Amino acid sequence: MDNYLLYVGVAIATICLPGPAVVLTINNAIQKGLLKTFAGIFGVALAILLVATISATSLGIILASSAMAFSLIKIVGAVYLVYLGIKMWRSKSPSNIKTNAHESSLLKCFMEGFFVSITNPKAVVFFMSIFPQFIDLKQEYTPQFVLLALTFSALVVVIHTIYAVSASLTKSKIASQKGSALLNKISGGIFVGFGVGLAASSR
Repeated sequence: MDNYLLYVGVAIATICLPGPAVVLTINNAIQKGLLKTFAGIFGVALAILLVATISATSLGIILASSAMAFSLIKIVGAVYLVYLGIKMWRSKSPSNIKTNAHESSLLKCFMEGFFVSITNPKAVVFFMSIFPQFIDLKQEYTPQFVLLALTFSALVVVIHTIYAVSASLTKSKIASQKGSALLNKISGGIFVGFGVGLAASSR
């Protein structure tokens, strides 16, 4: 239990770090409303759960050890982040935020959240590095892995929900056309920066 509580602490600290998924959640909460933001959050959580599962299989070992496989996924992820960044940057400022919310479907928001997380190969390496630290080899492996993976995904939902609700409360301050345009520029620039950073990074 002590190890589990330590794992929860590490997971919370990791999830709270402002990365592409967090920025997407905040942007969605302000621009598209909480319902569609939650769709994106569940997309992120599902992708994280899938990445955690991959990290526990031979595929995870391949991705962690093969420079070509790692680089391929890294480039795909970087291109997708840059694409989202440019899309946000060039997004026309609506006369009100409700118009922008109407333009995005629940499925689209879900898939954006899913792809932002699934195309990050560093997540596989992260899980392969952290899971062995909290798994007791004297005990059955599968229940421990399931607990750790589900805990991380559940914490993603909880923490991103906190981010979303907090961002939603500030919506009135940027509801103007000028405020919305500034948010698009800032979010777009951050995503492009994340994409370039991912492409230039090593393992």
